[in-house]
Amino acid sequence: MMPSTYPLERDLGMRYYASETPGIGGRLRSTPADFVVEELPLPIPDQEGPYLICRLTKTSWELQRAVREIARHLGLSHRRISWAGTKDKNAVTTQFISIYDVPPEAVEGVHLKDISLEVVGRSQHPLSLGSLAGNRFEIVIRECLIEDLPARVQTVTEAVSAGVPNYYGVQRFGVIRPVTHIVGEKILKGDYEGAVAAYIGRAYPMEPLDVQQARTRFLETGDARAALADLPVRLTYERAMANHLAANPGDYAGALRVLPPKLLSLFVSAFQSCLFNHALSARIDAGLQLNEPEIGDRLLFENGREDVVTARNHQAARIQIRRGRCRIALFIPGAEPVRVYGPMDDIMRDLVQRRGIEAADFERASRFVETAFSGALRAISLSSNVEAQVSGTDVRLRFSLPPGHYATTVCREYMKAEPYLMI
Repeated sequence: MMPSTYPLERDLGMRYYASETPGIGGRLRSTPADFVVEELPLPIPDQEGPYLICRLTKTSWELQRAVREIARHLGLSHRRISWAGTKDKNAVTTQFISIYDVPPEAVEGVHLKDISLEVVGRSQHPLSLGSLAGNRFEIVIRECLIEDLPARVQTVTEAVSAGVPNYYGVQRFGVIRPVTHIVGEKILKGDYEGAVAAYIGRAYPMEPLDVQQARTRFLETGDARAALADLPVRLTYERAMANHLAANPGDYAGALRVLPPKLLSLFVSAFQSCLFNHALSARIDAGLQLNEPEIGDRLLFENGREDVVTARNHQAARIQIRRGRCRIALFIPGAEPVRVYGPMDDIMRDLVQRRGIEAADFERASRFVETAFSGALRAISLSSNVEAQVSGTDVRLRFSLPPGHYATTVCREYMKAEPYLMI
C-alpha cells in the first residue's frame, strides 16, 4: 500500500493506494466525452403500470437539475421522477428514470439542450436508488506522464484486477466544496443552525472569489438578507435557504427542509460514507489485508447474503473470497446498533463514539429527512478487469463496476494525482 499525500483525500479517509507504482498523472474530463457512463439496468418488466420508464442521456448536466428541468417541461412535480443511480455532471451519461402518471407522447415532446429522453417501458413500481445491475465506463486520462507509461498502466491494471480499497470517491462529498458530510454530521447532532451555516457559509478556494466572499460574510454575520444580495443567482439552493431564513428568522430546520429530500438524505449518507473511508484506512493502518479474512470479519456475498468469519469457517471463507463469491465488508452504522464481531466493528464503533454520534441520532435524522438510515454493509475491496490502452500521453480505460462503486476510485489508482484534477 502507498499513502496518499493529498490533504483532501486524507481528510475524507482516502489515505492509501493499493499499488505502489508511481502515478501516471494526467487529467480527467478534459471534455465531457472523455468520461462516458452507461447504466446497466436490471431487466425492465414487460407490463403495464403507472410509471413510465425512460432512458435519459445527458451531457454536462447535474442530475437533480436535469430532473427539475424535465419536470418543469412536463408540468409536474420533480418528486414524481425517480432514478436508480446518480451520475457525474461533467460527463456523458446514460441512465434510466421513472416518471409517475405521464403519457409517452408528453415525454417525446421534451426538448432540452444536451438531454434526450427515450421511453423504454412501464412498471408497477418506481425506480429506486441501487436498483441497477451496474455501470459501464469509458474514460480517457489525458496529458499523462510519459516516463514508463505503458509499464505503470500495466502494473495498476493488475492491481485493480486483484482489488483496491473500495473508497467512496471524492465526488461523494463534493470536490469543489467537500461539505456534504459536514452538513450531514450537523444534522445527525440536531445542530440545524450549524448545518445551514456549513452549507451556505463554508467557502473553498476553488470557488469564484465573489462566492467565497458571500459565503464568508454569511458565516460571520448570519445575515440572511445580506446573503440574498450577495449570493449569485445560480446558487439556487443557498438562496432558497437564505430566503426562508429572511422570512422566518431562526427557523434553521425549515431552511434545510426547503432543499429536495434526496439532497437532505445525501448529507447524512455522505457522513456515513466518510466513516466507512476512515474505518477502511484504519484497517490498512493495522496491517490487515483487503482480501485475507480475520476472525470476526463480516462477509458480503454476491446475492446479498451476509456471514461472519469464525474459527470454524475461516478456511472456507478464504476460499470463497479467492473464488470471487464474497468480499470482506464493513458495517456502516445507522439507527441499527453496531454489533461487534471483530476488530473492524471495534474500529467503527470507536470512530462513531469519538464523533459523539449514537444510534438515536440516526433515528432522529431519519424522521427529519424522511429517509431510513438503518446501516448497511459495504465491501472493502473493489476489483474490475480493466481494458487499458495507451496512445501517446493519453490512457483510455474501459471497465464495469457494480452499483455504488466509484470509477474515480479506479482512476485515482492510475493517476495518484491531486483530486482537483479529477473533477
